[in-house]
Amino acid sequence: MPTRSTTFRALAGAALLPLALVTPACAQSTAAPASAAPAPETPGTLCAPAGTLRGSHGEQAQVSLCADTGSPRLNITAPATCRGTDAKVQYVCRTEGSWEVHRAGKSLGTGSLPGSRLYAGPGEYDISATVHVKSVPAGVDLKGTVRATVSLTAPMAKATHVVSADNTVLRRNSTTTVTYTIHRNSDEGDGNARLGMIGEEGTGVQIRSADHRCVNPLVGRYPSKTRLANSLDCTVTELQPGHPEKLRVRVTLGAKCSTVVSKLGYWVPQGQSMYTGAMLEGPKLTCR
Repeated sequence: MPTRSTTFRALAGAALLPLALVTPACAQSTAAPASAAPAPETPGTLCAPAGTLRGSHGEQAQVSLCADTGSPRLNITAPATCRGTDAKVQYVCRTEGSWEVHRAGKSLGTGSLPGSRLYAGPGEYDISATVHVKSVPAGVDLKGTVRATVSLTAPMAKATHVVSADNTVLRRNSTTTVTYTIHRNSDEGDGNARLGMIGEEGTGVQIRSADHRCVNPLVGRYPSKTRLANSLDCTVTELQPGHPEKLRVRVTLGAKCSTVVSKLGYWVPQGQSMYTGAMLEGPKLTCR
């Protein structure tokens, strides 16, 4: 199926416009001073036609693949417009399935629809999706694979927080000490952050720390005292630019290998807005 390419330009206070409607400036226009910085790109959503699924009785679903870059994450959806056998009925589509994103021939990730991954910066993204489209009322039930290429121009947001580890290799039948360092590089936000680490279930991996800011999470109903040995949560409250926080952790492996992944959650207040926090992927510990 042919791949369509669309370029993303978010226009402040306006809807996304096809490129064909954008005309060059007229000759009388005065060029902007060379020193003028370009206006920041506002958040927006780009949708590209990705394919049409057809049934044996004339029903069809026109599927688009959409991406937006209004946050550190690239959000991917696959809306569809349905047409059934009854021309008098207005069908509403529901799309489910999975997606995969490639850039320069390299896979950036896969997931379920709708889904997201970390935004990798400006460039061309090849998106494919295996979709199942069903309509309400019933009449359209189609499956297939669709593809589109979108060119995203939004710059990557500067990282406000960074997490590093001084040792990323674990070994069987041993205990490895790992020091995580959390940096806050932005004046925005506050000194609170939470670093979570988790190993693979069923491997016997144990993650511990003598730091009073760290605890193995409690599971089960009250009054259960059971805690997850393969997971550790650490909360810091004095994280400032120029003052990183360090967390010393011990990871014990038996005969089975386990990786340990981590992520940092932090709060960036914006008045009383609710959804202003973010999650940052931390170092991944591998096993030999």
